[in-house]
Amino acid sequence: MKKAYLFSTLLFVSGLVFGQIRTPQPSPAATIMQTVGVTDITVKYSRPAMKGREIFGKLVPYGQFWRTGANQATAIEFSTDIMLEGQNVPAGKYFLYTIPNADAWTVIINKSAASAPEQYKQADDVARVSVKPATTANTESFEISFSDITDSTAHLNIAWATTKASAKLMTNTTKIVATAIDKAAETSANNMNAGAGYLLNKGMDMQKALGMINQAVAYKETFRNLWTKAQILAKLGNFAEAAPLAKKALEIGQASNDSAFPFFKDAIQKGAEEYLTKIPVPTLPVGKKKK
Repeated sequence: MKKAYLFSTLLFVSGLVFGQIRTPQPSPAATIMQTVGVTDITVKYSRPAMKGREIFGKLVPYGQFWRTGANQATAIEFSTDIMLEGQNVPAGKYFLYTIPNADAWTVIINKSAASAPEQYKQADDVARVSVKPATTANTESFEISFSDITDSTAHLNIAWATTKASAKLMTNTTKIVATAIDKAAETSANNMNAGAGYLLNKGMDMQKALGMINQAVAYKETFRNLWTKAQILAKLGNFAEAAPLAKKALEIGQASNDSAFPFFKDAIQKGAEEYLTKIPVPTLPVGKKKK
């Protein structure tokens, strides 16, 4: 019995020595990922709590480098090139730092990890911008978030206590997608349809969109690519060709087992009817009577 107890004790102690017991952290780790257009932005940071302390100007001194969180340096990654308040930041992995002040914050994207002011090297800054802080509702745990998201812009928000600083991020989504379209368009009919659809929705280069969708339709007619082509033709004012194509898209969709068709049906039917009413009526030459 004693041997069994001793053996169990040794196993437990060896577990403490060679293993690792996980306990709650005062400033727990957090990861946030936001997609802006086709750009993925990931932030990994720690979230200290106020716990009744005065934060800015006290715990976080004004005018000094701050790792913008706790524990390790806050990491930020961009999957494509972005602009931070108008300054270019190439795609890559970086670290996010700030220098808070009562009337202005300096937001920094830097190449090197630094947990303390003496480790920070300004020479490694990739971007360094100034933003005005705002007073907000109380935020007990430090928080980094994204807001005001469009397909090419967003705000990166840094909030704690009753202060929030926001920096504008911008991506050149249109250029990124256009480049991707040029590279991938010829690889499949689906890619060509997707690329043509993007150009259509953006109202960009309709002739290029028409060329791409023609290739997709030539490969195989589906209700999706016929509907895309009908919309492009309508955008170009060619309702005489758009109307029958929309009607054909409707017929093919109804005969298919595509579970997505019901989501398109009303729009296609409405388009087919609308395009039909917009086909120009031929006019007779002056002096000639209709037989």
